[in-house]
Amino acid sequence: MTDVINTKKMLAQNAKAAADLGAELPMPILSMEDLALDEHLIREYLLQNPEFFNRYPELLLAMRLSHHERGAVSLVERRQEMLRTRVTQLEEEITSLMKIATENEKIFRFNRELSLKILKCEDLGQLRQTVSESLKQEFGFTHVRLITVHDIDSELAKIWHQRIQQGYYFGRLTQSECKRLFGSEVGSVALTKLSDENGQVIFGVASADPAHFHPDMDHLFFEQIRDLLDHMLPKF
Repeated sequence: MTDVINTKKMLAQNAKAAADLGAELPMPILSMEDLALDEHLIREYLLQNPEFFNRYPELLLAMRLSHHERGAVSLVERRQEMLRTRVTQLEEEITSLMKIATENEKIFRFNRELSLKILKCEDLGQLRQTVSESLKQEFGFTHVRLITVHDIDSELAKIWHQRIQQGYYFGRLTQSECKRLFGSEVGSVALTKLSDENGQVIFGVASADPAHFHPDMDHLFFEQIRDLLDHMLPKF
């Protein structure tokens, strides 16, 4: 009986000592960075072990995700929705690429036909008329001009040295610049310099749409026409 009492006393003393020791040690506090690290580790584990949910399929139905329209949804439902959204995005991208391909084919065919017409021109007047009519008819441009720049013409000289300093200009012009180049106000323009062999010559195209020509557009189309003009003008 005495042994039993002594044993109980020893257990009580040990429990009290353990409790006192625990009271002296600070409880660990998890910071937001620790939680973020744990989430990162979980994410990495799931990415490296994609079969995890195959081993625990009940988790797919047990996990709930917030949805802005339907409230809480299961992980399976959320995955299906994400896949449908991705399929829709891919379909839109494919449609956009097909549209671009169609436009590129249209431009290619136009440039090929225009090249053949230009090569048949016998004088400068016929060349101007061919280029102008072709561009207006195909793309609905309002003005197509070949303009020789003379230094005594301060307005044209300013456009030559400032607007098309880099060789091309796409965008809008001031009212006075529009009237000097095209004789009237226009929405937006594409300007390019011909080669030095032809002197200071501007090839300009105008659209009634203010947003048709913009600084970020590609200049390959006009580069090809410019090269044709550079090839033909010295012959006249």
